[in-house]
Amino acid sequence: MDIPVTTALRALREAHAVFEALTYNYVDHGGTAHAAMELGVPEHAMVKTIVMETEAKKPLVVLMHGDCEISAKQLARHLGVKSVSPCTPDTATRHTGYLVGGTSPFGMRKPIPVYAESTLFELPELYINGGRRGLLVKIAPAVLATVLEPDRVSVAIAS
Repeated sequence: MDIPVTTALRALREAHAVFEALTYNYVDHGGTAHAAMELGVPEHAMVKTIVMETEAKKPLVVLMHGDCEISAKQLARHLGVKSVSPCTPDTATRHTGYLVGGTSPFGMRKPIPVYAESTLFELPELYINGGRRGLLVKIAPAVLATVLEPDRVSVAIAS
């Protein structure tokens, strides 16, 4: 299968990041469980890119293990805000330039603060969206750290 050229892949190349692009058969609402099964990798190494916003409608991106959920209360406490909640799909697309299911933290339309679950950096490799549904990039956690410089948080809840 041909690898599409996406804004995310361009951003990774411009950052001289080492990555491997992988494609899989995308299924609506299949999520990280489906992608992990298709690629034969642990869902814990899959990274969800969740676009959220504060009660003041300030956008932020949270990178989370595929098999975990985000504690909105803990995240709000970390940010010093009243609340955070996921954006609607349309709002997420407006902020990032990506369709939900194909949202990548690399090459977003505008700079948005990125928060990453701290335990992601303990894994040998991560699989994160490459900017299109059915496209993932395999990267070392160091790539996430150097290219995005995310704020590390501990807000995971086992799902």
